[in-house]
Formats: sequence, C-alpha cells, structure tokens
Amino acid sequence: MTGNRFHLGWFTTFGVDEWNDPFASGGEPWDGKFYVEMAKALERACFDYIMFEDTLMLPEAWGGTTEAYLKNAIMVPKHDPLPLAALISAATQHLGVVTTMSTLAYPPFLLARLAATMDHISGGRFGWNIVTSGEDTAAQNFGLEKLPPRELRYDMADEYMQLVGQLFGSWDPDAIVMDRETDTYADFSKVRPIHFKGQYFSSRGPLNTAPMPQGRPAYVQAGGSPKGRAFAAKYADSIIATANGIEGMKAYRDDVRARAAAIGRNPDEIKILFLAAPILADTVEEARARTDRAVNSPEFVERALALFGSFTDIDFSIYDLDKPLPEKLVTNGEQGSLDKFQQLGSGKTLRQLAIDGGMSGSIELIGTSNTVAERMGEVMDAVGGDGFLITAPFHRINRRYINEVTEGLVPALQRRGLVRTAYTQPTLRTTLKEF
Repeated sequence: MTGNRFHLGWFTTFGVDEWNDPFASGGEPWDGKFYVEMAKALERACFDYIMFEDTLMLPEAWGGTTEAYLKNAIMVPKHDPLPLAALISAATQHLGVVTTMSTLAYPPFLLARLAATMDHISGGRFGWNIVTSGEDTAAQNFGLEKLPPRELRYDMADEYMQLVGQLFGSWDPDAIVMDRETDTYADFSKVRPIHFKGQYFSSRGPLNTAPMPQGRPAYVQAGGSPKGRAFAAKYADSIIATANGIEGMKAYRDDVRARAAAIGRNPDEIKILFLAAPILADTVEEARARTDRAVNSPEFVERALALFGSFTDIDFSIYDLDKPLPEKLVTNGEQGSLDKFQQLGSGKTLRQLAIDGGMSGSIELIGTSNTVAERMGEVMDAVGGDGFLITAPFHRINRRYINEVTEGLVPALQRRGLVRTAYTQPTLRTTLKEF
C-alpha cells in the first residue's frame, strides 16, 4: 500500500435505530440524543462528516401498500434532519454535518437561507446533500401529480444551483464592517439583489442572512446515471458513490474525474466516497457467521427488496425470487442505484441481488478490524481514492456497531496511516480538501 490517507464519512438517516434485536437501542430516537452521541463518537474518530439521507413520503412500492414499510420500519418514521443538524453542531466542534434537502420541496431562497443559518450555527461545518427526489408519492405531497422526467429534473436542478449560488454570493464576504465611528453595521454597496429569472425558478434576492463562514455550504451529491454524474462533476465537493467491486469503483471515479476536468474543475477537489458496510468481529470466521445469520434470516430478502423498491419506484414483489430479473428495469426514480442493483449479465437470482444490495456496500468488507482495515487500504490503492462512506450493514444502526467502527476499525486504519488522527482545518470544505 502507498499509505496515502483517505476520507471517512458516515451515511445514516434520522429514522428508527435498531429496536427489536439483541443489541437494540430502543426504537425511539426522536429527541435526537442517540444521533448526537453517534456524532460525538464519529468526531472522536476524526470522520469528515455525518450525512443524513432523507425522503419526503411514506413508501408503498412493495405490493402497492404501506404495510411492509410500516410493519418493518423501512424508511419510516423519518424526521426532518435539519433541526437535528443544529443539535449535533452545538454538541461538536469539528465534524461536518450534512443534511439532505430536496430541490422539489424547498423554494431556492428558503433553502439558501436555511443553509446560511446552519453554516453559521455550525461554524462553517454544514453540508447540503443535493437531491431532486425520486418518488411520485413525494411529488404528490407537494401538490404535484407526478415527478417531472428524471432528465428534466437534472435540468431544473442545474438552474436551481445557479440561483442559490447567486444568492450565496449576494453579500460580499466583507459586507459586514461594524464601523463604530460611523455607526455602520453593513456596507450597503456590498449587498446586491440578483434579479434571477430562469426557465423554472426566479428570485429577486439578496439573501437577508449574513455571509456564510464557508461562502456556501459544502455540496454533496449522489450521481449514478450519466446525467447524474455530469451534475455531480459540476457541483459536488463530495460524492456519495456506489459501485460493484474494485473495477466498478475505479471506472466510476475515473469517469467523474474526467467529466470534472473537461469543464475546467480540478478533479482533486472532488472527494468520491464509496458506500461501505463493514461487518466486524473478533475473528474472520465469526464475522462471516454474523453475515450469514443476517442474510439467511426469514425477513431479510423481503425487507431488502422493499427498501430498494422505495427509492427506485419498482415493485419487486411481482418477480420470482429464485430467477434472474427478466429484463433491464428502468425507472423515473434513482436509475443509477437501480443499475447497480440489477448487476446486468451476472445471472444472479433476485434473491442473490437482494442479499448483495442489502449489505449496502460497494465492496465486501467482512472480518476483524485489522483485516478489514488492510483491505480498505488495498481497495483505495487500486481505485485511486478518495475514501469510504460508512453505513450500517442491513440498514440497522445501534451503539454496538458505532463502537465497533469508531473504537475498533478506525484505530486500525489510523495505525496504518490511512486516515487522519486529528482535525487541522476550520471548515468542512477545507477538511475535504486537506488531502
């Protein structure tokens, strides 16, 4: 291994923690304390950021009803992550806090104002995970009959980004002068309306918030389809990525970096973090046994397929579990995630696809802290960078797993010189650019 350091983030949601298993955390994390404790553990382990996924509907893709989702607490209940981000920011000093906000749900001015406020509360550690939403049921919650086509959503999102970018820049960084001799708080000549009028959005501006510590929030985005990758290459500071194995990870990273270079961005300023769900135990054999117990449990496959159906808008219940999917599936939802899940040409049955997808990662990481740390270093060497976005395997989070990663795996990575041992930068954006 080269010993080059890579970045670590954590992917989670303000949802139900593990509530009905031997190491359950209670099932009622709604005051946010569970996640504040989690964030403190991640900060001790020097993670770049914690990221909260979010959706805006109660799914009903599996079988056309909400039963599986409510019975199994899949993607619901789910609370708004923005107030939680404020709690976490108040309880931490260095960890970046990234929340998902959809361009479907927020008028651009409102989102820009919220982001500016959160960047101040966090002292320059706020990030925005940019999504357009991928479910017709979410659109219906906001008065629409259905979502616009996926390609059009990216065109709309591109205009949205131009608008909020101008709003973030509507105050010069030095607009607040606080000149006591002239009794002048802000120089009016350094605060300007933007008079933005686009095809889909318009706003007069300027923002009525003070200039942000970071200038703008850190932009995080997950782009899987070609148009999604182009969008991520244009805007993202960090990309949430999923791929199948080292070859898929390297191909994805090379593609996004080439797209960034083609439009004049420095590819090194984009940190692509691949989803990974390490399964850890005292021995490799025990870790594999833990994996086998989970994936062979009676409810595992249905839960995994219901989950994937919720964000791809595909009802997998109509297909035979023990046969391959009959054809390439397409969706107006998250096509990139669906493409990864299908593994076209693999010949795998739907049951095996569910097992692969339900384990959440781009690469298998099963073993002891030391063997998994060694493997993570090898993978990053082969892929070229930039890091991993840890998520709980089987979409279940508890304190035991958080401790296994932060007190076991991360120290093993630190001993190998693969991840940071201390924070050195003042903001999330500069932390991402540190190496």
